[in-house]
Amino acid sequence: MRKNIDIDEKLLTKLKLISAFEEISVKSVMEKAVSFYVEHKEKERLKSLSDDEKEDLGLLLLMQQSDRDDVVSREEIMNALD
Repeated sequence: MRKNIDIDEKLLTKLKLISAFEEISVKSVMEKAVSFYVEHKEKERLKSLSDDEKEDLGLLLLMQQSDRDDVVSREEIMNALD
């Protein structure tokens, strides 16, 4: 996807310097910066969750990984609960 954004001249100069030192394109530097920021915010958000919210999120992730075509009988569930 191609988007045009306005970047402050000072910031653009810094991006160009970083890209020269790293020997990668300015676009790559910006992509890495945005990825780092998003990852940082996700970690920050996870740290702020309560224990119950963390359990709920873990259960949601496990449920998303499950095979929806796999069927278990009522008897198997009751036996597992005993």
